Amino acid sequence: MDFEHIVVLITVPSKQVAEQVSDTLLEDNLAACVNTVAPIHSRYIWEGKICDDEELLLIVKSRADLFEKQLVPAVQAVHPYDVPEIIALPILMGSKSYLDWIDESSTA
Repeated sequence: MDFEHIVVLITVPSKQVAEQVSDTLLEDNLAACVNTVAPIHSRYIWEGKICDDEELLLIVKSRADLFEKQLVPAVQAVHPYDVPEIIALPILMGSKSYLDWIDESSTA
């Protein structure tokens, strides 16, 4: 199934980084909206060890065509992690007016 719109999930270590990533995406017109959910509790394996951290989760609404070549590099440029979580999920359905707004706002 082809899809045009995505929700991108990005974890960050602090409010400051959340704002920096959000501002970058919004100022560069790579996203229409970024929600910050905090705090989240993350447990993951890194370098062979189980890690346990408090993080924030960014929920980004954007277009699929911007993801790989523009959105991901923009996040990587300002994100402090060596391997940041930047994953996209398709928006299979949405109100026409909301999806139109994503298109109008994500113009990069």
